[in-house]
Amino acid sequence: MNNVIEIKGLTKDYGLGRGLFDINLSVREGEVFGLVGINGAGKTTMIRHLMGFLHSDSGKCSVMGMDCWSKSAEIKNAVGYIPGEISFPDVKSGIDFFKLQAEYMGMSGISRANELAERFNLDATARLKRMSKGMKQKSAIVNAFMSDSKVLLFDEGTTGLDPLMQKVFTDLVREEKLRGKTVFMSSHMFDELESVCDRVAFLKEGRIIDIIELSKIRGNERIKEYKIEFVNAEDYTSFLGHSFSVKRRQDEYRQVTINIPDDDINELFRVLSAFKVKYITQKPQTLETYFLEKYQRDAVTNTEVSQ
Repeated sequence: MNNVIEIKGLTKDYGLGRGLFDINLSVREGEVFGLVGINGAGKTTMIRHLMGFLHSDSGKCSVMGMDCWSKSAEIKNAVGYIPGEISFPDVKSGIDFFKLQAEYMGMSGISRANELAERFNLDATARLKRMSKGMKQKSAIVNAFMSDSKVLLFDEGTTGLDPLMQKVFTDLVREEKLRGKTVFMSSHMFDELESVCDRVAFLKEGRIIDIIELSKIRGNERIKEYKIEFVNAEDYTSFLGHSFSVKRRQDEYRQVTINIPDDDINELFRVLSAFKVKYITQKPQTLETYFLEKYQRDAVTNTEVSQ
């Protein structure tokens, strides 16, 4: 399978630890690739490099075989893009904007834009400058999808949308994937990425700390995580003598977290029936829990190295 997006050794150093540092990743044709990280992690900087808005200090990136800096004009014409900060040209209405874009991209009309506007409940006849944040976001989404581009780059594409419209957006991304489109999208909403992505990269302080196949997260649905606290230390110690897979121990609180297959749940509760349990909670594995654990482990590792 061809790599549609390639990033090799990409570095953009703004100083004080801000920017991107030695980024290496590739996105396959027909893949939905997600990028997650806290504010300031470098998500927008990476996408702006892919669009050719920024020039790296070192390294390079390409889209559809075109260098993102030297071929930036061609990439802007070939890619569907939702910016993190939306700024429209000085035109009267959404319809006028879509017509202008259609003319720029050599499209025969705006029938696709009208279809998308109806789907997102967007009144495209409204004045652009007077639109709400949500309406402007919908206009940017329509603009990105209307050209039928093979590659789509979204920087927080659902910002300002209500949950219903967020679902319309993710449904549309799935449809485009089925049509063979390649999507690279950043988001701070884990459930959004988990619902549509094939892979997700975790960005922390300008560096990729992990790339996870979502099939591994979804494949863990039969593995449950339980956190158990015991009333007394004797029962806690005795439970640890059993052969359950311990993920975390908190001896001072008499708490243990275990991972257990669904098939072994009855055995777990049979064992627990002999002990005094203060509480037990079950937490499914999700992209968010995976990320938070990875983020915390990385923080601990970095602290140990610095010491």
